[in-house]
Amino acid sequence: MENWSQSIQQMIDIIDRCIRQQEDEALTLRALSAALGYSESYVSRKFRALSGMSLRDYLRFRHLAFALRDVRDTSDSLLEIAVRYGFSSHEAFTRAFRAAYGVTPSAYRLHPTAVVLHTILKPFDCYLLGIGGTGMATSTDHIKTYFITIPAHKFLHIRNYESIGYFDFWQKQSLIPGQDWATICGLLERIPGCLDDFGGDERNASAGQLMAYINEPTGRICSWGIPLAEAYGIRLPADYAGDVPAPLQLMDVPEGEYIVFEHGPFDYETENAQVEAEIERAMKEFDYAAHGVQLDTAQGRVFYFYHDCTRFWKYVRPVKRVEGILGQYIPKNEAADRHFAWSAALPF
Repeated sequence: MENWSQSIQQMIDIIDRCIRQQEDEALTLRALSAALGYSESYVSRKFRALSGMSLRDYLRFRHLAFALRDVRDTSDSLLEIAVRYGFSSHEAFTRAFRAAYGVTPSAYRLHPTAVVLHTILKPFDCYLLGIGGTGMATSTDHIKTYFITIPAHKFLHIRNYESIGYFDFWQKQSLIPGQDWATICGLLERIPGCLDDFGGDERNASAGQLMAYINEPTGRICSWGIPLAEAYGIRLPADYAGDVPAPLQLMDVPEGEYIVFEHGPFDYETENAQVEAEIERAMKEFDYAAHGVQLDTAQGRVFYFYHDCTRFWKYVRPVKRVEGILGQYIPKNEAADRHFAWSAALPF
């Protein structure tokens, strides 16, 4: 199952690359099956089992998802966009677009609102599929610890007061109508201007979407001894005034200081468990008082969790200065300096 899950992710990457490069001749069941080394019937059956739709439907919706972005973010004519993504005419594109999203391309361009995608930009998440992650190989990277100041911003999200971890979060959300993983990710993807957006069409980009933990007295007591609500969403500029589609909620996050615990790239299949243990140990053993700070556990403070094995594992936790304690402020090392002047348009 693990190898097949990775093959499916490989196929998703091939599909996205071919759509971007307009290589539709490679987007056939025969070509994709050959690239993976499986029979057409096996690929078709396994793809449906994992994605919940046929490969043909996925390709149609994926073309539409790319087209929707161009409608929103470019000034290209609708006919140009229709032809680019394989539609025979403006009319055919309009019919397909309206059937998928409930609005015509021209109306959406005038008033872009959040719509639910039938595919999301990271369709097969390693946590949801359970690909690897149990190995205990030793990582050669060290945990970097440093402070940053994050400007005021907004956080558009859903939250759960009972879940314990990413997988449990989505299991519980899936029991709530309209709050399953695919629906929420699709809604968030359609919000323009999210921060930490790496383009959204490469593996692990996730269009700026991330897990977060919100200090909340009514939440469960986590392993750190803090009552938390778990959340999933996107960060937005402080002046965001766009849609807040149900069931999402929007909160203001004031400017504040944060401590970052960061591990560099790692192999998810063999190193995930080890990296998690190293990060947890670093957070537990860190001497906050020696640096004149303490974790800020005030209600509503948010700390973020970035998990991208190709770049880093990173916890970004809010802190506050403790009066009367003179501690040494940790300078960021040279590798992290380029992130120090944290930008509202770039990841920290």
